Amino acid sequence: MTISLDTPLASQTRERLARCRRTGARIGHFLGQMARNPLTAIGGGIILLLLVVALFAPWIAPYHPLIQDLNNALTPPNAQHWFGTDEFGRDIFSRLVWGARITLYIVLLVSITVGPLGLLLGVTAGYFGGKVDSVLMRVTDIFISFPSLVLALAFVAALGPGLEHVVIAITLTAWPPIARLARAEALSLRQADFVSAVRLQGASSLRILWKHIVPLCLPSVIIRITMNMAGIILTAAGLGFLGLGAQPPDPEWGAMIASGRTYMLECWWVVTVPGLAILINSLAFNFLGDGLRDILDPRSE
Repeated sequence: MTISLDTPLASQTRERLARCRRTGARIGHFLGQMARNPLTAIGGGIILLLLVVALFAPWIAPYHPLIQDLNNALTPPNAQHWFGTDEFGRDIFSRLVWGARITLYIVLLVSITVGPLGLLLGVTAGYFGGKVDSVLMRVTDIFISFPSLVLALAFVAALGPGLEHVVIAITLTAWPPIARLARAEALSLRQADFVSAVRLQGASSLRILWKHIVPLCLPSVIIRITMNMAGIILTAAGLGFLGLGAQPPDPEWGAMIASGRTYMLECWWVVTVPGLAILINSLAFNFLGDGLRDILDPRSE
């Protein structure tokens, strides 16, 4: 008597293992492509380091970021305080580490809100055209006609200072470029042969958008969002510098520069360290965005 091992459960297990191997192979190929570009690898490494620092901030920071020690005010960098102390004696390295959490909070929250918003409005305008396109694009043009920082300042001034209001203000100023990009992609795809074939088979407009147009627009949108993250960091730091973002004593990088600008000539480290953090992380997101464009956009080959 022979026992067959080819049961439905075994078949499903083999299929899952095969899918896992294919997924792992794709991830490995993607990471290999990124590693071949030095600037992309550097940018990805810096962002990964930023994530690790933000995640393990309580264990990395040697001092509490808010506790003052006026006896050690404006101490230059030394063995105890690697990046020196500020005007209240707070360790700048510890405040920089905890500030990474605030920066990532703003960047990630803006990205996950502005991406779907811009993508939804853009593909809707590009696919349907006509009056829908005209109305949505005129609204988009109104937002684009104002400089993003000025418009963000107006929204924050109306809403009031605070991190949540900063996220809302940056979101309202960052979606128009993504919407225009998604619209351009949808315009080029709506008359494609495969879309016409699906339409002839009786597929609804909603199904065509969700199953066919949106997935093809995603790579370009992801690239644009990644490259926009540098602008998000700069805008958030600018609002913090003006006192409209995170409020003292929160260790936000822009607010750290604002509080230390009075002492910048005598105590250079107070503004130089958070300024370098903003510069390095902005460059890292730009490097990563360039690399993702080379990998995900076939037209760049």
